Amino acid sequence: MITQDSIEALKARLDVVDVVGSYVELKKAGANYKAPCPFHEEKTASFVVSPAKQIYHCFGCGSGGDSIKFTMEYEKLNYPEALEKLADTYNFTLSYTDNKHNKPRSQVMDKLNEYYQNLLSSHKKATAYIKERGIFESSVEKFGIGYAPNSNSTINYIQKQMFTMNEAIDMGVVGHDGGRYFARFIERITFPIHSANGSIVGFGGRTITGHQAKYVNSPETNFFNKSRLLYAYHHAKQSLHKTKEIIITEGYLDVIMLHQAGFTNAVATLGTALTQEHLPLLRKGEPRVIMAYDGDKAGRTAALKASRLLSAGGFDGGVVIFSGGLDPADMVHTGRANELAEMFRSPKPFIEFVLDELMSLYDMNDPKARESCLSEGIGYLKTLSPLLQEEYKSYLASRLGVSPSFVRLTQSTNNQAPNQMLQNSSQHKDMWELSIIKTVMEYPQMIDQILDVLDPSLLQFHQNELTLALAGNFDEPILMAISVDESIKALQSSEALQAELTPFMIRYHERELKKIQMQQNMDYERKSFEIKRLRGKIAKLKRQ
Repeated sequence: MITQDSIEALKARLDVVDVVGSYVELKKAGANYKAPCPFHEEKTASFVVSPAKQIYHCFGCGSGGDSIKFTMEYEKLNYPEALEKLADTYNFTLSYTDNKHNKPRSQVMDKLNEYYQNLLSSHKKATAYIKERGIFESSVEKFGIGYAPNSNSTINYIQKQMFTMNEAIDMGVVGHDGGRYFARFIERITFPIHSANGSIVGFGGRTITGHQAKYVNSPETNFFNKSRLLYAYHHAKQSLHKTKEIIITEGYLDVIMLHQAGFTNAVATLGTALTQEHLPLLRKGEPRVIMAYDGDKAGRTAALKASRLLSAGGFDGGVVIFSGGLDPADMVHTGRANELAEMFRSPKPFIEFVLDELMSLYDMNDPKARESCLSEGIGYLKTLSPLLQEEYKSYLASRLGVSPSFVRLTQSTNNQAPNQMLQNSSQHKDMWELSIIKTVMEYPQMIDQILDVLDPSLLQFHQNELTLALAGNFDEPILMAISVDESIKALQSSEALQAELTPFMIRYHERELKKIQMQQNMDYERKSFEIKRLRGKIAKLKRQ
């Protein structure tokens, strides 16, 4: 079993926004983050993640919990499996009550990277290539660039370091076929690929001996998913949070040279187009996104796909296309960093780029082709917000040379604001009662003060919720919903609490007094006693 101390230490390292955000594209909404729920179909975001409470809650299906619960639900894992998954992701070593399980995460990637780095300096062809591309020694060290030798040398090194072949296979650096083992990277310059928190999870390799594939990446493993990773993100994240801008390129060398020239917010996709799975990572810090792609057909196609994805996701930014066979690495190498900076300052906005690229795919002299282009353009505009649809309606019409009346956009009728939807998520909400419940949850030191005058049975609408809160059952979905609902405010001082409790109790006793006064079949003496008692309580409360 995993020790409780180890579990608590792992929990302390986790951030629910980071964990959930690695799977779901979160958008900032006040103090919280929101998204469409990943656990049920919905069009309006009712899924809320609270960094302050370190929990998530869906007002639609009721699912909720902490980082571990989310991992269990999303990955379909049991509790120990979710803990181990998170520990691997965040490079944390769990402790077990059974000592035979107490082994740290395999260090084969780190050791192999050291081996590759040491080999680079002694390989003339590899070092010649590095110098030819203009890469400084400081960049070689910063990015951990190395050189992978022949297959047998790599496998012998792994065995000499006392790693098992199973470890190496699991991490994707060794393959197995027909009873033989082989290294995944042979006679290539290597670029270690890190997770967002800096752990090495894979490699990229560029051939210098004429292999058919110029670049290869590690295969998919439990740690390496190229559709969720961006090369050098762990280097760029501090800079992108400061500048509120991220530059996405197509290759390792582009990133290295851009960093070398001071563009330390540059990253690259890993041999794949930008995907939906990248968006949660890009959303962190809410940066402006600059796509820096080659001007060849493949580059423009990738830029078009990325621009569609980013504009539909509400990202700000644009596209820079490099012409004449150049790329960012070439421009840095030839001393054109200032020109690059100007290009990055004024990219073509995503929506304009998409519409212009769509038009370039059609023969504008052919009326049927223009009609098809109009139809595709309208289809794209419908993926945008109503405001942007209206804004770019005239742009599309003017580029096609038609009247804006031809650009017919039917807007969705389901435009209920997320805050309104949250407020309507239960049949009745008494905000005063909910405020008291939230106070119990956030300021337990005030519980005695509340219980001195208030019992759950006195509430009209939320007796059960107050009972659960007083019992400390904060993981109940209904309490999570209260916890993350920003419209419900906790009372932050004893004075503020007392100022609310006194009028409530006066109103309560006044209601009880009316009930007694209206009783027809009550014993006269008892009725007189109750009326006197309640009047005395009301008078005492009013004097406070």
